[in-house]
Amino acid sequence: MKKNPIGFFVKDNEMQVENEIMVHDEKTTEPRKSVAEVYFPARHMTLSYYNDMFNLKVGDLVYVEGKLEGLQGRVVSVNYSFKIKLSDYKKIIAVIDTTMNGDFYFAGSHMVCFDEKTMPYDKVSTWFKPPKTEEFVVGNGENHFLLDDLSTMNVSKDVVDRGFDYYNENRVKYLSIDGTHGRAIVDGSETYELEFEYNDGEISNLTCSCFCSFSCKHQVAAMLQLRETLDIIEKNYGKEFGRYFAALSKDMYIQMTVARYDIGKITLTV
Repeated sequence: MKKNPIGFFVKDNEMQVENEIMVHDEKTTEPRKSVAEVYFPARHMTLSYYNDMFNLKVGDLVYVEGKLEGLQGRVVSVNYSFKIKLSDYKKIIAVIDTTMNGDFYFAGSHMVCFDEKTMPYDKVSTWFKPPKTEEFVVGNGENHFLLDDLSTMNVSKDVVDRGFDYYNENRVKYLSIDGTHGRAIVDGSETYELEFEYNDGEISNLTCSCFCSFSCKHQVAAMLQLRETLDIIEKNYGKEFGRYFAALSKDMYIQMTVARYDIGKITLTV
Protein backbone atom coordinates (compact mmCIF):
# COMPACT_ATOMS: atom_id res chain seq x y z
CA MET A 1 0.00 0.00 0.00
CA LYS A 2 1.13 3.54 -0.69
CA LYS A 3 0.32 6.66 1.33
CA ASN A 4 -0.42 9.86 -0.54
CA PRO A 5 -0.07 12.65 2.06
CA ILE A 6 -1.98 15.88 1.64
CA GLY A 7 -1.23 18.59 4.18
CA PHE A 8 -3.34 21.52 5.32
CA PHE A 9 -2.07 24.45 7.36
CA VAL A 10 -4.11 27.27 8.89
CA LYS A 11 -2.21 30.11 10.53
CA ASP A 12 -5.15 31.87 12.17
CA ASN A 13 -5.71 29.26 14.86
CA GLU A 14 -2.52 27.25 14.42
CA MET A 15 -4.50 24.22 13.29
CA GLN A 16 -2.72 21.53 11.30
CA VAL A 17 -4.57 18.80 9.47
CA GLU A 18 -2.86 15.95 7.71
CA ASN A 19 -4.73 13.60 5.38
CA GLU A 20 -3.44 10.20 4.34
CA ILE A 21 -5.36 8.51 1.57
CA MET A 22 -4.44 4.84 1.28
CA VAL A 23 -4.28 3.57 -2.28
CA HIS A 24 -2.69 0.61 -4.00
CA ASP A 25 0.76 1.34 -5.41
CA GLU A 26 0.75 -0.27 -8.81
CA LYS A 27 4.25 -0.42 -10.25
CA THR A 28 3.24 -1.57 -13.73
CA THR A 29 2.81 1.33 -16.12
CA GLU A 30 3.16 -0.47 -19.46
CA PRO A 31 -0.03 -0.52 -21.59
CA ARG A 32 -2.10 -3.67 -21.14
CA LYS A 33 -4.88 -4.60 -23.53
CA SER A 34 -8.25 -4.77 -21.86
CA VAL A 35 -11.98 -4.23 -22.17
CA ALA A 36 -13.19 -1.80 -19.55
CA GLU A 37 -16.65 -0.84 -18.34
CA VAL A 38 -16.86 2.93 -17.95
CA TYR A 39 -19.56 4.75 -15.98
CA PHE A 40 -20.54 8.26 -17.13
CA PRO A 41 -22.18 10.24 -14.29
CA ALA A 42 -23.47 12.94 -16.65
CA ARG A 43 -25.54 10.33 -18.54
CA HIS A 44 -26.06 7.79 -15.75
CA MET A 45 -24.93 5.00 -18.05
CA THR A 46 -22.18 2.37 -18.25
CA LEU A 47 -20.62 1.25 -21.53
CA SER A 48 -17.74 -1.02 -22.55
CA TYR A 49 -14.61 0.24 -24.33
CA TYR A 50 -11.47 -1.31 -25.74
CA ASN A 51 -8.12 -0.16 -24.36
CA ASP A 52 -4.62 -0.75 -25.74
CA MET A 53 -2.92 2.48 -24.63
CA PHE A 54 -2.97 2.37 -20.83
CA ASN A 55 -2.62 0.10 -17.82
CA LEU A 56 -6.14 0.73 -16.54
CA LYS A 57 -7.26 0.36 -12.95
CA VAL A 58 -10.73 0.47 -11.42
CA GLY A 59 -11.38 4.05 -10.37
CA ASP A 60 -9.39 5.65 -13.19
CA LEU A 61 -11.03 8.70 -14.76
CA VAL A 62 -10.96 8.52 -18.55
CA TYR A 63 -12.09 10.06 -21.82
CA VAL A 64 -13.35 7.95 -24.73
CA GLU A 65 -14.00 8.29 -28.44
CA GLY A 66 -17.43 8.08 -30.00
CA LYS A 67 -20.75 9.62 -28.99
CA LEU A 68 -19.63 10.27 -25.42
CA GLU A 69 -16.41 11.99 -26.45
CA GLY A 70 -15.69 14.90 -24.13
CA LEU A 71 -17.56 13.39 -21.17
CA GLN A 72 -15.56 12.19 -18.20
CA GLY A 73 -16.07 8.56 -17.25
CA ARG A 74 -14.91 6.35 -14.41
CA VAL A 75 -13.59 2.82 -14.94
CA VAL A 76 -15.72 0.40 -12.89
CA SER A 77 -14.29 -2.91 -14.15
CA VAL A 78 -11.37 -4.13 -16.25
CA ASN A 79 -11.35 -7.44 -18.15
CA TYR A 80 -8.08 -8.87 -19.50
CA SER A 81 -9.50 -12.14 -20.89
CA PHE A 82 -11.52 -11.34 -24.02
CA LYS A 83 -11.97 -11.84 -27.73
CA ILE A 84 -13.75 -9.01 -29.49
CA LYS A 85 -14.31 -7.57 -32.97
CA LEU A 86 -12.62 -4.17 -32.91
CA SER A 87 -15.23 -2.59 -35.18
CA ASP A 88 -17.79 -3.15 -32.41
CA TYR A 89 -15.90 -1.13 -29.82
CA LYS A 90 -14.85 2.47 -29.33
CA LYS A 91 -11.57 3.13 -27.52
CA ILE A 92 -10.39 4.84 -24.37
CA ILE A 93 -8.25 7.76 -25.54
CA ALA A 94 -7.01 9.42 -22.34
CA VAL A 95 -6.54 8.70 -18.63
CA ILE A 96 -6.72 11.67 -16.27
CA ASP A 97 -3.82 12.18 -13.88
CA THR A 98 -5.39 13.12 -10.54
CA THR A 99 -2.31 12.76 -8.34
CA MET A 100 -1.68 15.69 -6.00
CA ASN A 101 1.17 15.72 -3.51
CA GLY A 102 2.18 18.76 -1.53
CA ASP A 103 1.02 21.37 0.95
CA PHE A 104 -2.41 22.93 0.50
CA TYR A 105 -3.70 26.00 2.33
CA PHE A 106 -7.26 27.08 3.00
CA ALA A 107 -8.18 30.23 1.09
CA GLY A 108 -11.90 30.91 1.39
CA SER A 109 -13.78 28.84 -1.18
CA HIS A 110 -10.53 27.48 -2.61
CA MET A 111 -7.46 25.47 -1.69
CA VAL A 112 -4.13 27.10 -2.57
CA CYS A 113 -0.67 25.69 -3.18
CA PHE A 114 2.60 27.46 -3.91
CA ASP A 115 4.56 24.66 -5.61
CA GLU A 116 4.17 24.64 -9.40
CA LYS A 117 4.55 20.85 -9.47
CA THR A 118 1.47 20.26 -7.30
CA MET A 119 -1.35 21.46 -9.59
CA PRO A 120 0.12 22.48 -12.97
CA TYR A 121 -2.37 23.86 -15.43
CA ASP A 122 -1.74 21.22 -18.11
CA LYS A 123 -2.74 18.51 -15.62
CA VAL A 124 -5.70 20.31 -14.04
CA SER A 125 -7.23 21.33 -17.36
CA THR A 126 -7.78 17.63 -18.22
CA TRP A 127 -9.94 17.29 -15.10
CA PHE A 128 -12.54 19.39 -16.93
CA LYS A 129 -12.15 18.50 -20.61
CA PRO A 130 -10.11 16.15 -22.82
CA PRO A 131 -6.59 17.12 -23.91
CA LYS A 132 -6.82 19.95 -26.42
CA THR A 133 -7.59 19.11 -30.00
CA GLU A 134 -8.92 22.53 -31.05
CA GLU A 135 -6.65 25.20 -32.47
CA PHE A 136 -7.00 28.69 -30.99
CA VAL A 137 -5.90 32.03 -32.36
CA VAL A 138 -5.08 34.69 -29.76
CA GLY A 139 -4.81 38.42 -30.31
CA ASN A 140 -3.34 40.81 -27.76
CA GLY A 141 -5.21 44.08 -27.37
CA GLU A 142 -4.41 47.22 -25.43
CA ASN A 143 -6.95 46.74 -22.65
CA HIS A 144 -5.56 47.30 -19.16
CA PHE A 145 -7.41 47.65 -15.88
CA LEU A 146 -6.71 47.60 -12.16
CA LEU A 147 -7.74 44.50 -10.25
CA ASP A 148 -8.85 46.65 -7.30
CA ASP A 149 -11.13 48.69 -9.57
CA LEU A 150 -13.02 46.37 -11.90
CA SER A 151 -15.14 49.28 -13.15
CA THR A 152 -12.20 49.96 -15.47
CA MET A 153 -12.87 46.63 -17.26
CA ASN A 154 -15.35 48.50 -19.45
CA VAL A 155 -18.15 45.92 -19.35
CA SER A 156 -21.90 46.39 -19.24
CA LYS A 157 -23.92 46.14 -16.03
CA ASP A 158 -25.63 42.97 -17.26
CA VAL A 159 -22.28 41.27 -17.81
CA VAL A 160 -21.03 42.45 -14.41
CA ASP A 161 -24.18 41.11 -12.71
CA ARG A 162 -23.81 37.71 -14.39
CA GLY A 163 -20.13 37.67 -13.50
CA PHE A 164 -21.00 38.30 -9.84
CA ASP A 165 -23.47 35.41 -10.02
CA TYR A 166 -20.79 33.09 -11.40
CA TYR A 167 -18.37 34.22 -8.71
CA ASN A 168 -20.92 33.72 -5.92
CA GLU A 169 -21.84 30.31 -7.34
CA ASN A 170 -18.18 29.29 -7.07
CA ARG A 171 -17.86 28.64 -10.79
CA VAL A 172 -14.21 29.69 -10.92
CA LYS A 173 -12.72 26.24 -10.47
CA TYR A 174 -9.03 26.99 -10.96
CA LEU A 175 -6.71 29.99 -10.85
CA SER A 176 -2.96 30.31 -11.16
CA ILE A 177 -0.28 32.93 -11.56
CA ASP A 178 3.18 31.93 -12.70
CA GLY A 179 5.37 35.01 -12.63
CA THR A 180 3.15 37.46 -14.47
CA HIS A 181 1.16 34.93 -16.53
CA GLY A 182 -2.26 33.94 -15.21
CA ARG A 183 -4.66 31.12 -16.08
CA ALA A 184 -8.21 30.36 -14.98
CA ILE A 185 -10.91 27.76 -15.58
CA VAL A 186 -14.56 28.79 -15.26
CA ASP A 187 -17.54 26.44 -15.33
CA GLY A 188 -20.33 27.74 -17.57
CA SER A 189 -22.48 26.03 -20.18
CA GLU A 190 -19.17 24.31 -20.85
CA THR A 191 -15.69 24.67 -19.41
CA TYR A 192 -13.97 27.93 -20.41
CA GLU A 193 -10.26 28.68 -20.22
CA LEU A 194 -8.92 32.16 -19.53
CA GLU A 195 -5.48 33.72 -19.77
CA PHE A 196 -4.18 37.09 -18.62
CA GLU A 197 -1.11 39.02 -17.54
CA TYR A 198 -0.82 40.26 -13.96
CA ASN A 199 1.74 42.89 -13.02
CA ASP A 200 1.65 44.76 -9.71
CA GLY A 201 -2.13 44.89 -9.48
CA GLU A 202 -2.75 45.56 -13.17
CA ILE A 203 -4.45 43.11 -15.55
CA SER A 204 -3.78 43.06 -19.28
CA ASN A 205 -4.40 40.76 -22.27
CA LEU A 206 -7.37 39.06 -20.59
CA THR A 207 -8.90 36.48 -22.94
CA CYS A 208 -11.56 33.78 -22.64
CA SER A 209 -12.24 30.74 -24.83
CA CYS A 210 -15.99 31.44 -24.94
CA PHE A 211 -17.63 32.72 -28.10
CA CYS A 212 -17.90 36.32 -26.87
CA SER A 213 -15.70 38.75 -28.77
CA PHE A 214 -15.64 41.22 -25.87
CA SER A 215 -15.31 41.07 -22.08
CA CYS A 216 -17.60 38.39 -20.67
CA LYS A 217 -19.11 37.14 -17.42
CA HIS A 218 -16.43 34.44 -17.14
CA GLN A 219 -13.75 37.13 -17.10
CA VAL A 220 -15.58 39.15 -14.47
CA ALA A 221 -16.01 36.07 -12.26
CA ALA A 222 -12.35 35.11 -12.64
CA MET A 223 -11.16 38.60 -11.73
CA LEU A 224 -13.40 38.71 -8.66
CA GLN A 225 -12.04 35.35 -7.53
CA LEU A 226 -8.47 36.44 -8.28
CA ARG A 227 -8.91 39.58 -6.19
CA GLU A 228 -10.30 37.59 -3.26
CA THR A 229 -7.62 34.90 -3.47
CA LEU A 230 -4.72 37.35 -3.70
CA ASP A 231 -6.13 39.27 -0.73
CA ILE A 232 -6.26 36.08 1.37
CA ILE A 233 -2.74 35.11 0.30
CA GLU A 234 -1.35 38.55 1.10
CA LYS A 235 -2.92 38.58 4.56
CA ASN A 236 -2.14 34.99 5.54
CA TYR A 237 0.48 33.37 3.33
CA GLY A 238 2.86 36.12 2.32
CA LYS A 239 5.93 34.10 3.24
CA GLU A 240 4.85 31.13 1.13
CA PHE A 241 3.92 33.14 -1.97
CA GLY A 242 6.82 33.93 -4.25
CA ARG A 243 6.19 33.98 -7.99
CA TYR A 244 3.62 31.19 -8.22
CA PHE A 245 0.32 30.08 -6.78
CA ALA A 246 -2.50 27.81 -7.91
CA ALA A 247 -5.98 27.71 -6.40
CA LEU A 248 -8.54 24.93 -6.80
CA SER A 249 -12.16 25.19 -5.65
CA LYS A 250 -12.89 23.07 -2.58
CA ASP A 251 -15.55 21.03 -4.36
CA MET A 252 -13.06 20.05 -7.09
CA TYR A 253 -10.41 19.36 -4.46
CA ILE A 254 -12.73 16.94 -2.67
CA GLN A 255 -13.78 15.35 -5.96
CA MET A 256 -10.19 14.74 -7.01
CA THR A 257 -8.78 13.61 -3.65
CA VAL A 258 -11.65 11.91 -1.83
CA ALA A 259 -14.79 11.25 -3.83
CA ARG A 260 -13.07 8.97 -6.35
CA TYR A 261 -12.12 6.40 -3.65
CA ASP A 262 -14.57 3.66 -2.69
CA ILE A 263 -12.42 2.23 0.10
CA GLY A 264 -9.52 3.52 2.19
CA LYS A 265 -8.82 5.64 5.23
CA ILE A 266 -8.37 9.34 5.97
CA THR A 267 -6.54 10.35 9.14
CA LEU A 268 -7.14 13.86 10.45
CA THR A 269 -4.77 15.14 13.13
CA VAL A 270 -5.50 18.46 14.85
